[in-house]
Amino acid sequence: MDRTQANSGTKPVSEALSFDTAALERWMAANVSGFAGPIRVSQFKGGQSNPTYRLDTPSGRSFVLRRKPPGKLLSGAHAVEREARVMSALGQQGFPVPHVHGLCEDEEVIGTPFFLMDMVEGRIVWEASFPDMSRDRRAAHFDAMNATIAQLHVLDPDAIGLGDYGRATGFVERQVARWSKQYEGDVEAGRVPAMDWLTAWLRDNLPPDSGDARVVHGDFRCDNMIFHNEASEVLAVLDWELSTLGDPTADFVYHLMMYRMPAGMFTGLAGLDFAELGIPTEEQYVAAYCRRTGRAFLPHLDYLIVFVMFRIAAILHGIRGRLARGNASSAHAEATAALTEPLAELARAEALAARL
Repeated sequence: MDRTQANSGTKPVSEALSFDTAALERWMAANVSGFAGPIRVSQFKGGQSNPTYRLDTPSGRSFVLRRKPPGKLLSGAHAVEREARVMSALGQQGFPVPHVHGLCEDEEVIGTPFFLMDMVEGRIVWEASFPDMSRDRRAAHFDAMNATIAQLHVLDPDAIGLGDYGRATGFVERQVARWSKQYEGDVEAGRVPAMDWLTAWLRDNLPPDSGDARVVHGDFRCDNMIFHNEASEVLAVLDWELSTLGDPTADFVYHLMMYRMPAGMFTGLAGLDFAELGIPTEEQYVAAYCRRTGRAFLPHLDYLIVFVMFRIAAILHGIRGRLARGNASSAHAEATAALTEPLAELARAEALAARL
């Protein structure tokens, strides 16, 4: 099945997420150079926690709007202000993100704070094996992804105005504590023996802090990028909701995890014939990143692989908890939650084989 598709998955705006388009047009006229309405609004499909809309104009110019959802929200959640800030700062450095036209924190305009950015036309690739591509083109796409995350991690946060974008130390330790607490506190989701084992292993084998704080994306994978329709080029990196300051090696290893995942689980690559497909080996991919970021090697690689797998398993465990509480009922949620044990067991196997 071809999972490569154009960046165009929209639907009519749901009644619960509709807003005053005339008020938005007035804001755009005041804040977007050359804007001319009226706008035609549609809503992107998918499960974005921040509702996302496509805005089309008669001239053919298109925009994307991301807003906080209406209603009572958890403190610190749905921080579109942070997304707008990091994308604006990175765009000024030539990093591939959509151009941000502005942030509106006035709830009187459309009901909740929002930011507006350019619509980037291109392709989103949903499987890390990049199906239906030639061998050479697939290799070039992997090189483009590698170059893009390396470009992010060589930027100095202080130099680009993001020195206060997060805590500069203790990233991995805080993340292990956060996700362990979330797993252990979700009583309705039940206990998973492999997860209990992993929480202890991760705490007992915590590596020293790297002391290297960079902007980290938090969810860097192929389906959070827009690729050029014809060239092997990343036009834009999307979904900066989890971005912060943190350990760049942990951010890269999250991306690298695709090599350790079985094909069919979170678009994994394990078991594929890399030579035949033109995909670099894990060792080659790590070496390319290290060369681009000026590193001799990637420290604590095996530990970080276990951690990122545990983190995802904890997220899946949380979905199981929401199912138990009746807050998630879709067949997709059930199928996703069912991966908790297999992923936790895979992480335990990685831990047992880890070189620390």
